[in-house]
Amino acid sequence: MARGAAKQRPRPAKAAARPRAARKPPVAEQTMFFMRLRRSTKPIFIFLALVFALSFVFLGVGSGSSGIGDLLRGNIFGGGGGSSGTSVGKAQDRLKKNPNDAAAYHDLARAYEAKRDNTRAIDALSNYTRLRPRDVSGLTELAALYLNQADAARQQAQVAQAQLSQGTLFTPAVGGKLGSAVGKNPITDASTGPATSAFTTAYQQMQSAYASAVGAYRRVAARTPNDPTVQLQLASAAETATDYKTAIAAYKRFLKLAPDDPSAPQVRQRIKLLKSAPSVGGSSTR
Repeated sequence: MARGAAKQRPRPAKAAARPRAARKPPVAEQTMFFMRLRRSTKPIFIFLALVFALSFVFLGVGSGSSGIGDLLRGNIFGGGGGSSGTSVGKAQDRLKKNPNDAAAYHDLARAYEAKRDNTRAIDALSNYTRLRPRDVSGLTELAALYLNQADAARQQAQVAQAQLSQGTLFTPAVGGKLGSAVGKNPITDASTGPATSAFTTAYQQMQSAYASAVGAYRRVAARTPNDPTVQLQLASAAETATDYKTAIAAYKRFLKLAPDDPSAPQVRQRIKLLKSAPSVGGSSTR
């Protein structure tokens, strides 16, 4: 009887099963996921990094940035335009007392750089290098300022060129007998004349600044003939100035001084391209 009563007793209901929280994948599994993600995107990052580096080395992009571009522009010597601690007025007062004070000219150049007055900074630093012609860092800084000046002129030329293209695109053309009788389109002349003048002026300033930068780097190379970095700086500036003969010679000098440098294959490719490129006068550089 006791055994039968036990069988008839109602069994306690089981507690409702609690919903389990979503299982987190193990740390190793998460790590593997991110490793697979990195592997899948790695070629893209390598490609972008390569394009970015090449644009700095050979195209002169990003004059105010750090890295390879700054090295080629001489910013390694501190010519980036930071505050010099000396005001323009104080440096000028020192020069009034002593017009041959080289240090005052250098401080004046730094003060103008801090004010983003590149033209006056070049004038002051030119006087400094005249008094201190053997100061390689000063010459390199001067070359960097010329490159900055050329970049600014190049941007102005691009803006003027864009305005010129818009003016010729949206103005009506005068052709046929009327065009022969009238000659130039007065509407086109009125809309594109200022842009043409601005483009010509900016382009001439750009070419002049690039040529001055090449001249400064020549002086640096003469003082440091066994420095491969200087040869690369000279070659890059000369190539941008379309002085291909100087660029090729400097690139070859760089390869002689640093044949095992990681950038040597790129430099050899630049030499090959420049040899086949027409010079300013239309003739080949060969």
